[in-house]
Amino acid sequence: MNHLTATLDDLTADPHPVLASARNEAPITWVPALEAWVITGRRAAVEVMRDPQRFTVDDPRFSTAQVIGPSMLSTDGERHDRHRSPFTDWFSSRDRLDEHTTWMHACARELVTGFAPAGVAELRTELAAPLAARTLAHLLGLDPPGADQLLLWYRDIVDAVQQISAGHDPGDTGTRAFGDLRRAVLAATDDGRAAALLDARSSLSDDDLAANAAVILFGGIETSEGATANAFSHLLTEPEHWAALKAERSLIPAAVEESLRLEPAAANVDRYATVDVDFFDASIRAGDYVIVSLAGANRDPDVFDEPNRFRLDRPNVRQHTAFALGPHACLGIHIARAQTAAAIAALLKLNEVTLNPQRSQPPRGLVFRKPPAVTATWTRP
Repeated sequence: MNHLTATLDDLTADPHPVLASARNEAPITWVPALEAWVITGRRAAVEVMRDPQRFTVDDPRFSTAQVIGPSMLSTDGERHDRHRSPFTDWFSSRDRLDEHTTWMHACARELVTGFAPAGVAELRTELAAPLAARTLAHLLGLDPPGADQLLLWYRDIVDAVQQISAGHDPGDTGTRAFGDLRRAVLAATDDGRAAALLDARSSLSDDDLAANAAVILFGGIETSEGATANAFSHLLTEPEHWAALKAERSLIPAAVEESLRLEPAAANVDRYATVDVDFFDASIRAGDYVIVSLAGANRDPDVFDEPNRFRLDRPNVRQHTAFALGPHACLGIHIARAQTAAAIAALLKLNEVTLNPQRSQPPRGLVFRKPPAVTATWTRP
């Protein structure tokens, strides 16, 4: 059995050298610190994500379900279809995407206009996070309680999930936050404000509706905030990339995709083996915990040339796995992409934007990865 002796601190601070070392030995590795198999090769990762019969999310250990209950994120088969299908058409509508993209660009411009006179801003907390929260409040009709309250609830829920993932007691803060969110979701649905939830109300119980709304909130804020903050970190750490976008705005979609590949905001997705299986020379047993490392798969050198470099000209960048694949692929993939693009476009309107390295940090996190701070300065308008 191939073992990886990395610590939780190693995997939280900078997992990429560790994952690369493991992948050089085999595409799947046992990690004692996580008590799990970790999949780092893209081909193996894709196979697991597309095979819910052998590798399921439907297990009592699934961290998110412990906080919010069963949802589209933590069920498979017919139960999964019942949870997810009421939302699919709404999130796949081209007309709605165009409408919300226009709204997100306006929101991003408003946020940038608000802090532009200061000549400095911490972009994760002043642009990425409020844009993500305002977008979810807008999509779900949750205003009231509004974006600021959504951010507080979601951070408590995320913290509880991460505590469980690290093997710690999550406490009851996340559960209380979900209870408050549940009441707000049901009130918004009763009032007809929650457009994305109205159709689902006819086929889901109140508990199921609230759990799936929490999943949408959870993904829509956490991963969107992380994706946008990571993109700013990549683009401003290597200023030639920001200069390239300043000169040619049509490169923004390529920058978004390459950032998603290089540092997915959700680094891992969890699965549990349902049967004994010999998988890429690993003897996995029924009940084993299997972590698909999206971060590892996205830097697989068998798929991506120069996998550790940020390249705006990468021809196969869309082969990244940042939004997962298979039945649990991200529901809001198009909105997430458009949101990061809107934030970049808004900041590009400022002149001489540069990173302040003394007030910035690289991405970190065991499950959800984003920079604690990305501080930029610019010439005041």
